[in-house]
Amino acid sequence: MEFFELIENRQSIRVFQARAVEEVKLQTILQAANSAPSAGNFQAYEIFVVRRQEQRDILTRATFGQNFIAEAPVLLLFCMNPARCTYDGPALFALQDTTIACTFAMLAIQAAGLATCWIGAFSPENIAKTMSLPQGLTPVAILPVGYSAETPERTTRRSLNDLVHEI
Repeated sequence: MEFFELIENRQSIRVFQARAVEEVKLQTILQAANSAPSAGNFQAYEIFVVRRQEQRDILTRATFGQNFIAEAPVLLLFCMNPARCTYDGPALFALQDTTIACTFAMLAIQAAGLATCWIGAFSPENIAKTMSLPQGLTPVAILPVGYSAETPERTTRRSLNDLVHEI
């Protein structure tokens, strides 16, 4: 798929087929995330692959009842890891690294013929505790990954005249 077509066709999907994600596709997505730019090349993030239903249910409860999350066959939990960064203000760089890697994964999911929806509504502390994450990691985003079972209406975007400002 051509890059700009891929961006144009990407949508947030919240209904998934009960179909497994092929391991080769998952590895390609993870490699795309690993290829993302990184401040100082510190790669100050970690990615957790969540497949077990019990863990997906825990994440669903931690995301204020976004029940569709548990229906995706795979969840990718992106966590920032400021300890990997030696720059001043490591949390900012770790947050940037994490969100860039997550965005690369999101685009790779689309390119692989799969679907996702960026999940950011949750309590990071609750997820860290209930998922028994290593100390110092902060959850930033969750990507449910699977085959789409819906075709939602296109959402509108702000016009460039409203969005872009020259200074």
